[in-house]
Amino acid sequence: MSGGTRVAIDVGGTFTDVVTLDGDSAALKFDKVPTTPRRPEEGVLNGFAAGGAPMADIDTFIHGTTLGLNALLTRRGARTGIVTTKGFRDVYLLGRTDRVPMYDFKYRKPASLVERQHIVEVDERLDFEGRVIAPFDEESAVAAARVIRDLGLDAVAVSFLHSYVNPAHEVRMAEILKAEAPDVIVTISSDLSRQLREYERTSTAVLDAYIKPIVRSYLAKLEGVIEDRGFAGQFLMMRSGGGAMTAGFAKEAPVNLILSGPAGGVLGASWFAKAAGYPNLITIDMGGTSLDASLVVGGEPFTYFDASFEGLPINLASLYIHTIGAGGGSLVWVDEGNHLQVGPASAGADPGPAAYGLGGTEATFTDAALQVGYLGNDMPLAGSLTLDKDLAAKSLQSSADALGMPVDEVARGVLRISTTKIVGAVRAITVELGHNPADFALLSFGGGGGLVGVDVARELSIKTVIIPPGPGAFCAFGMLMADVRHDFSRTRIGALDKLDLANVNSDIAEMHAEGEQMLAAEGFSLDAQEYAATINLRYEGQEHSVTLLIAGHVDDAEVERLKGAFDAAHERAYGHTMPDPIEVVALRTSAIGRQEPPTLPKLATRDGHTAQTRLSRNVIQVDGSSVEYAVYHRDDFMNGDVINGPAVISEHTGTTVMHANDVAKVGPYGEIVISLAEGK
Repeated sequence: MSGGTRVAIDVGGTFTDVVTLDGDSAALKFDKVPTTPRRPEEGVLNGFAAGGAPMADIDTFIHGTTLGLNALLTRRGARTGIVTTKGFRDVYLLGRTDRVPMYDFKYRKPASLVERQHIVEVDERLDFEGRVIAPFDEESAVAAARVIRDLGLDAVAVSFLHSYVNPAHEVRMAEILKAEAPDVIVTISSDLSRQLREYERTSTAVLDAYIKPIVRSYLAKLEGVIEDRGFAGQFLMMRSGGGAMTAGFAKEAPVNLILSGPAGGVLGASWFAKAAGYPNLITIDMGGTSLDASLVVGGEPFTYFDASFEGLPINLASLYIHTIGAGGGSLVWVDEGNHLQVGPASAGADPGPAAYGLGGTEATFTDAALQVGYLGNDMPLAGSLTLDKDLAAKSLQSSADALGMPVDEVARGVLRISTTKIVGAVRAITVELGHNPADFALLSFGGGGGLVGVDVARELSIKTVIIPPGPGAFCAFGMLMADVRHDFSRTRIGALDKLDLANVNSDIAEMHAEGEQMLAAEGFSLDAQEYAATINLRYEGQEHSVTLLIAGHVDDAEVERLKGAFDAAHERAYGHTMPDPIEVVALRTSAIGRQEPPTLPKLATRDGHTAQTRLSRNVIQVDGSSVEYAVYHRDDFMNGDVINGPAVISEHTGTTVMHANDVAKVGPYGEIVISLAEGK
């Protein structure tokens, strides 16, 4: 890669975030434009325009989109069917009998994406080692393909029993579907996942097929438009697993894009953890519609293979991200018990919060933040949007009337409820996984992250809150750090002591070859490719496993090393070890196409300088009193500047609030590091 201009665009539920990195000057430009839900490509094109770089000068465009996610949320995806092994028609509909949380009496099984009459069977059967028990019946397959065609389906997922070991029958079924039902888009499960568990594998294939027509159409349209305007660079899509993939591969496996936006934020946090010297971070990303919480430990994000979307599993590599409905556009309402509630429903981009003056009348978190003084009409939001405090107060009045409370008290209640919900999300990824939040710094970003960061940190006894540069567009910023990545897996279940070393090394070599072929097709030379092989191990009889890096060729010495490493990793993860035999679950390989890392600008230094305020604003406190907060603009800061609370820091993509006796210092990349005062 050359040092040309890079543009990252992340489409969210309310705003589309844009980061432009000039390859010559290393200057970063952060922008936000409204998302256009009905015509998503328009918001992206508006983002390019806001960034200002000529299309012909852009070397790399990396994109995160909620298109597939929104199709799933609204159940507006393709009419999808399933082709499966005879006798296993109901695997997908039955799912698993467990539930999370286990004792939730209000639990309702997730709605299926596929109707039962759209599931057809084929006479074929493999055993768990991939050996043929019942041959693939061509007549049965042709009949199934014609049923799919006659049903008028848009897409179909092919998922046969044990195809993760031997995909030959799925491949042949896809060929028959192409001949008999050429208008139907096909996903075969073994192309996405070579892991055991037929339900999870089928669910992954169904999710992919369900969104594939929409994503393909969108990417084709977007590619055509930007090429017509002069773009000739590399077009990448952000993956849920933290890497990137070319737009061409994204069209074939769009299930990898479902959490692409939030993954960019975690990737940016990982880069920041190393660059700025904060290896252990809790991240909260508060956008317009939702809040995403994640962890970075030792400079690395958590990756796992048990992700799910609204209870529907996805057994592909994903960053560990916990999402709740708590965003700037989260709606305020009063429930049947006369209790104040916030979210999960959102005002979104259209019409947005009432204070935007775009036609919205229902109160949101943003309206409450404006009412208490965290936001103001003296500093435009997202660079150009002036908020209307009268409209905000009017929207909150209905809840105030229902509760018999003053509007100011309702607004404070909205902020308090939101903080409590966010604290719960952070506890889910820390305390519930054996981590003490106080051992981490809190990296708070997204358009609303700076409004809640210090309050959330205090509740969790976290001492340090960091607001990165361009917080409202930080997910897009993180995408600039993404390497192209492909993940492969092979199921191998058996005792570690009795591991067939020849088969293991053959599997790793096969996955390496697949990765090399894919990266070469994407333009990566051999010296720009890297590979990492890992193994999943567990104690015999356990359900979940621990992932360990394989150090080169697997021989007897490596097996012995893995035994000790597994015990140590299990104790770190679960607090104990066991004398039980160790069992292999799966082998994995990550193929990485290294992008030239961008050089990011640093601020000029003036150590110990007290930042100068632009104005002041009254902020309503928990007890109802009003306190004057100094208002700063982040563009005025330099490395080493000090900000004393109480203060509000405004900028183009977000707003940060810090309270009395909190002290902030500006870091070399422009990050604001807030040291929290003791107490509430």
